[in-house]
Amino acid sequence: MSLFKRSALVGATVLGFTLALASPAAAHVTVNPGTATAGGYSKVTFRVPNESDKESTTKVEINLPADKPVASVSVKPLTGWDVATTIGRLDKPLEAHGAQITEAVSKITWTAKAGSEIKPGQFQEFDVSLGPLPESGDMIFKALQTYSDNTVVRWIDEPSTDGTEPESPAPVLKLTAAGAEGGDAAAAAPVATAVAEPAPAEDSDGTDVFGIAGLVAGVLALIVAMLAYARSARRPSGAVAAPSSSGSSPSAPSSDK
Repeated sequence: MSLFKRSALVGATVLGFTLALASPAAAHVTVNPGTATAGGYSKVTFRVPNESDKESTTKVEINLPADKPVASVSVKPLTGWDVATTIGRLDKPLEAHGAQITEAVSKITWTAKAGSEIKPGQFQEFDVSLGPLPESGDMIFKALQTYSDNTVVRWIDEPSTDGTEPESPAPVLKLTAAGAEGGDAAAAAPVATAVAEPAPAEDSDGTDVFGIAGLVAGVLALIVAMLAYARSARRPSGAVAAPSSSGSSPSAPSSDK
């Protein structure tokens, strides 16, 4: 195989691997960050990608785990989306801020206004403040995603015991021991839906853009290096060195008279 063909093959392989890294690893509903301090307050973000080729996501429902209720739930307003919370009665009251809580938010529903739906190839993020979080275990948020053709995708599968990812995994928030960095202090607010102020512009995908740009730059640098190597390999071998600048020539061997 010629040097040029080998260089092209290596370049194509590296480029394919780079694009594979740049693409999303999964396209299901997730909660970010995936961990929070047990017993503390935290702001979490539910990221909802659109998996349909032609339909838009019009509604997102997040169910809070009934076995791990949270006394304080605040929802950040999102331009173009209506938000509503469902309140459920607790089987066992919670202690929070020196008072007993007998009711808590059991579900949060976001509904898109006309023109604000999550369109094909896009995603949206929904921010929620929670606390105090349970003292241990994981919080499993079963999610329902409704499309414009009334199709409902249920992200409700709990983590499997053998470590394999289920087909439609529910978002999972793992609770870590106290001592790790705590959640958002602004989360310490009473149960509420939304404050009446517009949400700031979305900028969550900026990191992804810079990451992809860095990967592409790396590929370009590799291709330039391979071209330089190809040019050097084409130079003729065994070339005679040029005479030195001093103008003197090597002395001839002496002959016996």
